Amino acid sequence: LLVRAATVTFEPADPASPAARVAVAAYFAEIARRFGFDAAGEPEKDARLLVPPAGLFVVAFSDGEPVACGGVQTIAEGTGELKRMWVHDDWRGAGLGSRLLRHLEEQARGLGHRAVRLDTNAALSEAIGMYTRAGYRAVERYNDNPWATHFFEKRLLALAQGEAPSAAGALVVEHLAQHVHDLGQVGLVGHYRADVLVGT
Repeated sequence: LLVRAATVTFEPADPASPAARVAVAAYFAEIARRFGFDAAGEPEKDARLLVPPAGLFVVAFSDGEPVACGGVQTIAEGTGELKRMWVHDDWRGAGLGSRLLRHLEEQARGLGHRAVRLDTNAALSEAIGMYTRAGYRAVERYNDNPWATHFFEKRLLALAQGEAPSAAGALVVEHLAQHVHDLGQVGLVGHYRADVLVGT
């Protein structure tokens, strides 16, 4: 699964496109089950906010099927917010969530943002752990989202001119780092699956 995950491609998408709607519907269904989220009116908001020039949406594909998604919207000058991050159940535990997070950060840089924020719910403890490992720090509430209980921010470092991250290499490093972390936390028992939906 780890090698297969490295072949997943991220493609820009309109939030109203068929593939995006499939992915986001799965995302909404999962967070409704986990903490009661009500998605009424949310697709319409995405259609306004997760599109250029101030936002974007991406869908991850494997063999033509959507397996993950996420978006960026602008909430202030130089600051973006990550939204709708989701990874299909069958792809969790392979580093795809962390790879998606890095990809969205790169897209946020492309929009001119120097920092990204996100909110999430306490029920998504695995997501909170992934954010912490990725360098996000807890901040005070910055919006009126009634479903959010935790708020995070990360300052973005600009890549050197001509520099591009290696997706496959970064994925392997992330997976190994996660494995070492897991052993330190739970010994040789269990498997901590960090690549999951991560926000509201």
